[in-house]
Amino acid sequence: MPFPPVHPVLDAALVARDYLEPTAVQSAVLQPEALGRDLLVSARTGSGKTVAFGLAAAATLLPDGALPTDGKPIALVIAPTRELALQVREELSWLYAGARIASCVGGMSIFQEERALRGGCHIVVGTPGRLGDHLRRGNLDLVSLRVVVLDEADEMLDLGFREELEVILDATPATRRTMMFSATIPHDIASHARKYQRDALRIDTIDRSVPHDDIEYRAMLVAGHETEGALVNILRWYDAPGALVFCATREATRRLHGALLERGFAAVMLSGELSQHERTAALDALRSGRARVGVCTDVAARGIDLPSLDLVIHADLPTNPETLLHRSGRTGRAGRKGVCVLMVAQSKRRRGEQVIQAARVRAAWSNAPGPTEIALRDRERFLTDPMFGPAEGDEREEALALLEAHDPVVVAAALLRLARRRLPGTVEIGQPYQADAPREPARTPYAAREASARPAAQGGFVPFRLAVGRNKRADPKWILPLICRIGGLNKGDIGAIRIFPVETMVEIRAEVADAFAVAAANLPPHEPKISRADVMPVEAAPPRPMRPKNKRRS
Repeated sequence: MPFPPVHPVLDAALVARDYLEPTAVQSAVLQPEALGRDLLVSARTGSGKTVAFGLAAAATLLPDGALPTDGKPIALVIAPTRELALQVREELSWLYAGARIASCVGGMSIFQEERALRGGCHIVVGTPGRLGDHLRRGNLDLVSLRVVVLDEADEMLDLGFREELEVILDATPATRRTMMFSATIPHDIASHARKYQRDALRIDTIDRSVPHDDIEYRAMLVAGHETEGALVNILRWYDAPGALVFCATREATRRLHGALLERGFAAVMLSGELSQHERTAALDALRSGRARVGVCTDVAARGIDLPSLDLVIHADLPTNPETLLHRSGRTGRAGRKGVCVLMVAQSKRRRGEQVIQAARVRAAWSNAPGPTEIALRDRERFLTDPMFGPAEGDEREEALALLEAHDPVVVAAALLRLARRRLPGTVEIGQPYQADAPREPARTPYAAREASARPAAQGGFVPFRLAVGRNKRADPKWILPLICRIGGLNKGDIGAIRIFPVETMVEIRAEVADAFAVAAANLPPHEPKISRADVMPVEAAPPRPMRPKNKRRS
């Protein structure tokens, strides 16, 4: 179905950009029942929401077919981040050809923005904080405003922007149209939105009965101490032209970014601690292909649109389904296919399953790829590389001369070495996931502390020896978390814990014992030494005799 006529300027802009058919959300906002009304719209990320609210606003902004000439803004678009605001400005600039559009975002010169506002504009796009600054300085006159758009509305209403938004919206005419767009609109956000809207039309273009068709979800189980190695292998396995790695904290972002640089990846970091110049440079590197991996936090990557982004990796598990969907929505945009990988520590598998189920997506579980699998994949990619195209002209003559001077196998081997030289190395990691292995119910580790000695691996458990005992105040209260942290385990993977005078014996489930042994062999010096044990020992030292009490002298 082609675009219905909206306005001659917008119609021409759509044709020039090869927008021949509207997306679901664009079609929905152009229906007769949406004309002139407040809108509360949810649509998948990358479905064309910016163009959608640009089209929806046209009837209100251009009732007479032309833009006003008094220089006062008639439309205000509010976005949660600088990057998203600048992207919205870029989209509206081609859609509303001839309109003067000003941006007001943190990190830019506030004086240049002031000059742009005082010089007159039709549309203002900005972030809540900077818009509030201009409002308090008297630079932003909103008395003529006809339309207000809140992009990523759920993010702004959920991230502490509510007070700033109320100040801005209170300065706008009561007759304005208010449109809210977002990928997800939870019930509490929808309830709060009623404060800002009048009889809003609810538009939901997301079919929640099926997962996002353009995104393939994978969940990869990794040991807690092997996060960096697993991340390296996942990036090598997919070899995507563009990838985003999401972390929960700035510290994790710095750590993984540094690890990838050391491994030879062209990686940049996106974090709230960066200056605007540094963030812009990082995004430019990703868009141009000079960098292929961006390591970022949730807030820093909000609204980022990278055309060649084929891979999203959750290095830290999302805390809720909304975060999972927002992160994953950076890929699989505008008809492109994408892959979303969740790296799940063994101790957090249950939580990972809950988040995936709550997001109503289907994820295939597996281990992270190892060096052998990656080598085979590299070989397949190399054999089908587009560089093996027809050779013509001087190139063909030089190739024939090369074959005359050297054995063809030697030439091919040299080409192979050159191709491998550009690839970062892989990491040998454990393989904790077994698709056919039944998951055992959680065991209570304390119940078996006083059990008698038993042979190794009895009942599906393997004993390990910790070089710390009762003489150094060993206690299950700190030993259990220590074992879980070292091996990325959960309580169900740990059996009996028995404390002796100079050592402690801990049982580890047989299915994860090998991976735990590898982790224990690579512990830093300050951690207690851990090794396999053949047999659980018996109590060797006799109890210390009690000192007789001194009799009170009469």
